[in-house]
Amino acid sequence: ICDQLKKHESLRKIITTLALKNEEIQNFICCLKQSLDNLEANSNQVQEDLESEFSSLHAVLYELKEGMVTRIKQERASRTYELQSQLSACTKALESSEELLELANQTLCSPENDSFNQAAKEIKDSVTMAPAFRLSLKAKASDSMNHMMVDFTQERNMLQAIKFLPVPATPEIHLAECQVFDNTVTVVWTLPEPDSKIEHYILEYRRTNHDGPPRAREDYPWMVVEGIKETEYTLTNLRFDTRYMTFRVKACNKAVAGEFSEPVTLETHAFVFKLDAGSAHQNLKVEDLSVEWDSSGGKVAVQDIRKEKNRTSSPMHSPARTAMMSPKRAPSARVGRDRFTAESYTVLGDTMIDAGQYYWEVRYDKESKAFAAGVALRSLGRFDQLGKSNASWCIHLNNWLQQSLTAKHNNKARTLDCPIPDRIGIYCNYEEGTLSFYNSRTKALLHTFRTKFQQPVIPAFMVWNGSFSVQTGLQVPSIVLSGQKRNSNTSSSNASLT
Repeated sequence: ICDQLKKHESLRKIITTLALKNEEIQNFICCLKQSLDNLEANSNQVQEDLESEFSSLHAVLYELKEGMVTRIKQERASRTYELQSQLSACTKALESSEELLELANQTLCSPENDSFNQAAKEIKDSVTMAPAFRLSLKAKASDSMNHMMVDFTQERNMLQAIKFLPVPATPEIHLAECQVFDNTVTVVWTLPEPDSKIEHYILEYRRTNHDGPPRAREDYPWMVVEGIKETEYTLTNLRFDTRYMTFRVKACNKAVAGEFSEPVTLETHAFVFKLDAGSAHQNLKVEDLSVEWDSSGGKVAVQDIRKEKNRTSSPMHSPARTAMMSPKRAPSARVGRDRFTAESYTVLGDTMIDAGQYYWEVRYDKESKAFAAGVALRSLGRFDQLGKSNASWCIHLNNWLQQSLTAKHNNKARTLDCPIPDRIGIYCNYEEGTLSFYNSRTKALLHTFRTKFQQPVIPAFMVWNGSFSVQTGLQVPSIVLSGQKRNSNTSSSNASLT
């Protein structure tokens, strides 16, 4: 029987391997078919673009030719007019001069002295006033048109040098220079060699829970950032709700884009959790990461309870578990008789902290009659109020008679002398036993508990006659980390609260 079971197991492994290989081949076939379709469409497109460019070039040359021909015609007409005018004037002067010459010859042959003297005087006066002696015998316009000659040798060489625009080189992303901090990601890349024709870069990124190269099927689409002028770019105000982000970049010149770089995957480690509606007091209306006080004591819908049970009963396949392998998902929901009750208007997160350091923020309505946020042991009793047992640590807002902010643990409280913020940042370092609260806007330290966590802890919240919302997927701010180092020996502790 054992041998048969082993054979069955071996055969199942072979079947699984073959199925995966078949799926891989099918994906590749789909990619090849898509590439063929893309090739046809892209070839037609570049041919149309080429014909359009040559038509445009022909139009420019034709327009240039027409303009130059017009200038030649205008120059010829202007010079023709000047030379014809000068020719007409010279012809008339010559005719007048020939008539005067003939008259002078006739007079010279005349025998009568009296008429000769009179005729000679008239001829002399006529010669003095003759047009032939007032003419300029230099042409007013040149017959040379050398200044209208052209030499297109250089332009012809340029036209003959026309070729396809070179595709920009593929950039390379430098993983060692990329940075992930303060919920931002800075990506740095270079080209193999400088290219003055590069106009901009296109960066694409997508969230993923897989390390390494992109997969054929991903749950998240590529996001596009266009028009990047430099060789680096910083994405800001991110929420890291997956474990990694994959990046790729390509260079673009005036007409064409190059190939995408080899993708790089950066780890975007952050604390991701949801609120466990199954643990919430009946008066708390819970929706993922927001809570609203419901004085009617409305119960969670049956389908919501089933959804929570199904989600938490399979922690290995839950979104939070997939995104973050540690901290660990809570093993079970506090449904039914484990729900908080009486005056413990509490709800817990669905993810435990048993190692590392994490940060999350909570924004609450300052008009709430009471509000608290912190961490608790999973064993926190269903009647226990936050801060009133040794199983929870919190910062507490009392807005009943006089507004006050206190740090609470083990039923002891310390009043905090500071402005009351509407948004609180919570930092937990499990190994060091540090739990700090900050004004999330200014990062001013409100209070620090120092203890030794004997068991895993879980985010915990309380609200009475009010509402709040939680923001997860945040990294520990660098200013908080540096402040923790500076204040490690001077921060307040829970010594006076225990």
